[in-house]
Amino acid sequence: MGSTQTATFGGGCFWCVEAAFKELGGISEVTSGYTGGETADPTYEQVCSGDTGHAEVVQVEYDPAVVGYDELLDVFFAVHDPTQRNRQGPDVGTQYRSIVLFHDDEQRRQASAYIEALDEEYDDDVVTELVPLETFYEAEEYHQDYFEKNPNDAYCQFHASPKVEKVREKFADKLAN
Repeated sequence: MGSTQTATFGGGCFWCVEAAFKELGGISEVTSGYTGGETADPTYEQVCSGDTGHAEVVQVEYDPAVVGYDELLDVFFAVHDPTQRNRQGPDVGTQYRSIVLFHDDEQRRQASAYIEALDEEYDDDVVTELVPLETFYEAEEYHQDYFEKNPNDAYCQFHASPKVEKVREKFADKLAN
C-alpha cells in the first residue's frame, strides 16, 4: 500500500459503517471512535447518553491511488440515510447523526459539492453536517472490528449485514480481494 490519507465519517452506529468500509480495496484500516463533541476522551456509555456532543464515527485510512475520496463519499452516502436527523434506523440521538469531518480543504470542497448535488436527489433535505475534524477519540477495543468478530449478533445481522451486502453489490469493482 502506498502513501495513505485519512477520512472520517459518521452515519449511525459505527459498527455498520465500519463493516461497510472494510469491504473496499485500498483501505488499510477502519477505526471506530467518537468526535464532534466537548467531552475529552469519552466512553461509549458517555457518548450514548447524548450529553457529550460526540458522534459515533469511523476513521478510514486509505490509499488514494486505489480508492479516491469521492468513492469513499459514494460508499458513505450509499450505506446510510443522510436525510434522517440525529438517527439511523433504530438508533436515535445526536451521536447517530450524519456527519462528514474533513481533514483538509480538498476534502471539504469535495464533500460540500457532493452534499449539494445529493440534496437535489432527495425529497427531504440532506442534513449531513460538514465540519473540520478536531479531535478523534478511538472507541474501546470491543467496538473495533465488531461485525467481523460478531457476525451472528442480531443487531449486526439486521443492520450491518445489509450495508455490507449493498457495498458488495453496488461497488463490486472496488472490493478488497
